[in-house]
Amino acid sequence: MLKEYEIWGLCQEVKKVMGSWQYDETDFERLNLIMMLYDLDFTVEEIKKYMKLSLEKNERECLKLLNKKRKGILDEVHLKEKQLSRIDYLRYEMDWENKE
Repeated sequence: MLKEYEIWGLCQEVKKVMGSWQYDETDFERLNLIMMLYDLDFTVEEIKKYMKLSLEKNERECLKLLNKKRKGILDEVHLKEKQLSRIDYLRYEMDWENKE
């Protein structure tokens, strides 16, 4: 993950000593946030935008991004619930036909 952190250009604040990155506690906190956003299916561009807004202390815009992602996840959940209901209906129909 640290390699991707570098590739994505999210190490700009990290100090480089003798060709190696030197991470401090703040860097690991940021990396933890990045990993959480990545785990929530944020794209690299969304992560960059969120981190930029976070560094600027723009909580309102960060919250907008989180709410947008939350809505997207809820939409997916609702779609999956509908699909499960349809599967259950088809299973019910098969059970009903087998009883006749």
